[in-house]
Amino acid sequence: MKNLIIGAGPSGLAIAGRLAKAGQDFTVIEKGLHIGEAWHHHYDRLHLHTDRRFSGLPHRPIPKNYPVFVPRLDLIKYWENYANHFNIKPLFGQALQKLRREGTFWVAKTATDTFRAENVMLCTGYNRVPNVPRWPGQEKYQGTILHSSEYKNADLFRGKNVLVVGMGNSGAEIALDLSQQAASTFLSVRSPTNIMKRDIAGKPTQLAAIVMSALLPNRAYDAISRFIQQRTVGDLSAYGLQTPEYSPSEGVRMGRIPVLDVGTIEQIKAEKIKVTTGISHFSATSVELSDGQVLGVDAVVLATGYRAWLGELVPELEPLLNRRGGVDKLWYDAFPGLYFLGFSEPLTGILRGINLDSKKIVKHLTAGGV
Repeated sequence: MKNLIIGAGPSGLAIAGRLAKAGQDFTVIEKGLHIGEAWHHHYDRLHLHTDRRFSGLPHRPIPKNYPVFVPRLDLIKYWENYANHFNIKPLFGQALQKLRREGTFWVAKTATDTFRAENVMLCTGYNRVPNVPRWPGQEKYQGTILHSSEYKNADLFRGKNVLVVGMGNSGAEIALDLSQQAASTFLSVRSPTNIMKRDIAGKPTQLAAIVMSALLPNRAYDAISRFIQQRTVGDLSAYGLQTPEYSPSEGVRMGRIPVLDVGTIEQIKAEKIKVTTGISHFSATSVELSDGQVLGVDAVVLATGYRAWLGELVPELEPLLNRRGGVDKLWYDAFPGLYFLGFSEPLTGILRGINLDSKKIVKHLTAGGV
């Protein structure tokens, strides 16, 4: 086998689409049962936070009749149509267990099969393994605890007290969803967080980020991103939200993605979402926070993110992995024929980055480019 692609999400599809366009053979394996498996399980209200124009896959943009911020189900439909167009037919139910080098080939082992390929594209992404922390006393808690990957909508939580843990994009949007559906909502935030508006006067802020990152040195870009943040979001310390010393664009270079606000801040200011400190420990019916406050809550939603944990799949990668178990390059000379896509989170958009990075990988792979 010439090319093996692991994962049938947007990263795997981007590589497959480029290889198909170039007339290159490939095989795609996917642990789930669907194209874009993770998006089949995300919460109902999820939309892209990036502009449709900059979120499409190679050679086939998202149709113009789609909304600017594409809803979850429409995005899945687009990916399925993309796969059909390029005749991408993943082998489903094939979860990678281990990947190792044997001579000039990479050997990928699943529960049922073994695949040998000259080139392997790891497209498993950061959402491979939910990050589920534990606290003292948690085993005594009689309420519901679930990770954000299990949250669908607010139907099960109407009239209840719910604590959302984590002020990332998922945590902010799940708290918004709960607060708008008559749940008494608390949001646990441990650290200062950069927040930007997803759009200003209907215009996606992503476009400004693309232009500034291309034309300005980092210092000027950082100053402008901080200025925009101050003018559109402002000081939220009165509501329990602290802003880091570094700007949103600086944070991205540090691996700290800003929250793109779609209404959460308005709900916080209206006191429909109450910001709290971090959790200290659990009791049977409540949680005690690090500031000593005790909250009686019926459910806790852990919006605590994910980890890539590539070391579980390729143990030899361990020395190269970042704090989330992912990589910071598209390939490494020490691992010829092994490529990584979907592990970069630029301020200019993850899907846009996947499109651009897939071109670099296929160019390197084919020694001629596509």
